[in-house]
Order: sequence, then C-alpha cells, then structure tokens
Amino acid sequence: MSVRFDLSTRGHGVFRALCPPYGLPMLDPDHIQELFSAFGAVSVRRMFGGAGLYADGTMFALVADGVIYLKTAPDGTDAFVREECGPFSYATKDGTRQITSYWRMPDRLYDDPDDLARWARTALAVARAGQAKKARPKSSRARAKSRKR
Repeated sequence: MSVRFDLSTRGHGVFRALCPPYGLPMLDPDHIQELFSAFGAVSVRRMFGGAGLYADGTMFALVADGVIYLKTAPDGTDAFVREECGPFSYATKDGTRQITSYWRMPDRLYDDPDDLARWARTALAVARAGQAKKARPKSSRARAKSRKR
C-alpha cells in the first residue's frame, strides 16, 4: 500500500511522490536499514529536519519530507529522468531553490530490494568519487601559498 503526498504546501512546488506507509517511517532507522538490507549496512544520521544515509561512513542518500534521494553524478541523471524522478531542492532564506546532486529514488525500488541495491551501489560509488576528488593533494603552488600564512 502506498500513500500519496502533495508537498506543494511545504514550499516545494507542485510535486507528488509515492512513499511506503507513512507516519514518518522513512525517518525510522530500522525501516531504512530493512529497506536497504540487500545493499548492506546503512547508518542513519539526522540532519536539517531530515536524515543522511551512510555506508562505511560515506553519505550516499538523504531523506527529506519522507522521500529518499540518491546521490548521482551530472551524467547519471538520465536514469532518474526516465523514471520520472526529480532532483532534491530546497528553499533558501532569499526564496531561491538550489538543486543538489541528489535525485528522488524511483518508487518501484521500495518493492525491489535487488534493484534498490544496484542503485544504492551506484550512488555510493558517486559519493566516494566525490570524496576522492576533494581529497586530492594540493598543487605545490597552493601548498607554498598556505605556508606563507
């Protein structure tokens, strides 16, 4: 059984999402761990009124308004578009919305643990690649500049 939400009352524009039975079960760590059981161990950390989903210390998904969003690279959004899923967005204090690299998880994955595991592995790989990019050593010029301070 699925419940339909209209998130337009929360400042997210006209957007409807299908979620598993809701009473904030999506924020329940046990429910999330069960959902991702075919993928592997997942930890849930609350943040900004939602939650981050982590595998081996790397955030690969987030939960906001009872909807799971998976991390994706710019060249990986086609699969989400084919599933008619949109990117995560949020309102800022000046009223604009920022789009992040997290896209709504396809509804069918709530009932397909093996395919969910495949999508989650892809999201985790993207997140790890982003971490590796940030962890690259500074150039010799940047190191010299930081030593002068």
